[in-house]
Amino acid sequence: MNEIAAMLGEVGLPEPVSSLASRDWDAVVVGGGHNGLTAAAYLARAGKSVLVLERRDRLGGAATLERPFADQRFVCSPCAYVVGLLDPKVIAELGLRERGLRYWLADPDMWIPFEDGTSFAEWQDDTRTQASLEALGVSKADIDGYWAYNKLFRDIRIALRHGERDAWEGDCPSREEIESMLGHDEEKIGVVFEDSVASVIDRYVSDERLRDSLFGGGVIGTWAGPKDPGTAGVKLMHRQGSLDGGPDGGSSSWGYVEGGMGMVSFAIADAARDAGAVLACDVPVARILPGEGVELEDGTMIRAGSVLCNADPKVALRLLGADVIGGIDSDYRGRLEGWKTRSPTVKLNAALKRLPNWTAAPGESWPARSQIDVGDGLEAAQAAFERVRDEGEPTVSFGEIYCQTGYDPSPAPEGMHLMSVFSQFVPYEMSSGDWDSRREEVGEQIISMIERFAPDIRDCLIETDVLGPPDVEERIGLTGGNIFQGDVLPEQMWENRLTPRTPIPGFYLCGAATHPGGSVIATNGRNAANAVLADLGETE
Repeated sequence: MNEIAAMLGEVGLPEPVSSLASRDWDAVVVGGGHNGLTAAAYLARAGKSVLVLERRDRLGGAATLERPFADQRFVCSPCAYVVGLLDPKVIAELGLRERGLRYWLADPDMWIPFEDGTSFAEWQDDTRTQASLEALGVSKADIDGYWAYNKLFRDIRIALRHGERDAWEGDCPSREEIESMLGHDEEKIGVVFEDSVASVIDRYVSDERLRDSLFGGGVIGTWAGPKDPGTAGVKLMHRQGSLDGGPDGGSSSWGYVEGGMGMVSFAIADAARDAGAVLACDVPVARILPGEGVELEDGTMIRAGSVLCNADPKVALRLLGADVIGGIDSDYRGRLEGWKTRSPTVKLNAALKRLPNWTAAPGESWPARSQIDVGDGLEAAQAAFERVRDEGEPTVSFGEIYCQTGYDPSPAPEGMHLMSVFSQFVPYEMSSGDWDSRREEVGEQIISMIERFAPDIRDCLIETDVLGPPDVEERIGLTGGNIFQGDVLPEQMWENRLTPRTPIPGFYLCGAATHPGGSVIATNGRNAANAVLADLGETE
């Protein structure tokens, strides 16, 4: 374990602020999330003097590690929970494995228990998945449809990520270029840009249990229901990774990081510091002054030729201030001001005495090594979203459950476990009351949902930590509590996503609001660093 990981990212101040202010930096990175750290690492590797300023007491942003429970032996990531889209190039180029990054592919990659005691599992081994479908009594037509549905998303991933170029790397290809990369296949183009995830599912399967099993990836973290246009593209984003590194891009599986998701950020931070970047926490930035540097909240000026903002566009607008924003192109200003950051998600983290017992897998421990989807199904999810959208009432109808300790016992006391639940749908603002007065009620909705599939869940609980959108906003700094720094529906993806370069000379964006999108990817930070270097007439 590297030193930064051992400190859970609490690196403090490496030297007095006055000393940092006495130097002229090539680049200052505002925000120490994983993308900002990635940008810093690549710039420092290119010989640039780089300072990372993080307002919180620890590095990592949404992919960090905290001790949220009374029993301080429990360590968990407040928001990010599994890894799947992390760029293999970043892993290799920054030597993240050598810096302690380890992970296990979730197996099953997804498990869905049903209230009648049956279940469906997507195993890493296709023959086991086929057996699960057959045991469920799914018709041959629907089994064939299931495999064809998966192949559709895999074929799109291979075309966009592993063809003539990686569409996530560098400048985003235009829609016309993407259509060409997809061979002008109308169905594939529809998945990327227009279709709802429900409409794609319904083209391939009719079995209600499969419909209820397959929609989740299309709505995760997204202000939309499964029948809303564009949610197929959200599903696609979540299946664009290749963590296992197999031939032709391997599979798009997700995995559990040893020690928790913060270890991704801490390994990147270690690479940045080894390359010469200076990392500082508890240093809030008050203003960004393009071409000059940044001003801290205490009035100290940090001089830098380039400023890279890892915060979301709304925060960037606030830090730039009216004088700077008033002088830039009105269309670009309008994009930032209109950037959609609504979030329908609530995160529940729980310390457990033991693992729950699932009705659909009695006495088995392997569900804890999966991603477990529970809820009321596709139709109910659509209705729940519409209620939240129209009435502002929290209606938890779907949740993804992750047990870090199913693979990795290290973040919990011996014999105990951690569980995280990523649930939907909730509003930022309640129709009555607020999150402080109704947080316990929302937490109860989540536990009650799980209880239908794991009846002893309450007996397992020691303590819970419920984070609604305002809590994520306050704790992590993500406007609206949006874990992706903005909607990842097609209207804010591909060439509609923000770019590292801005119309403001010397000012760059490097966070998840830039192409290729949200999640723990790190490509965003790599792209931003390369843009800075290219503008300086250099390459990394």
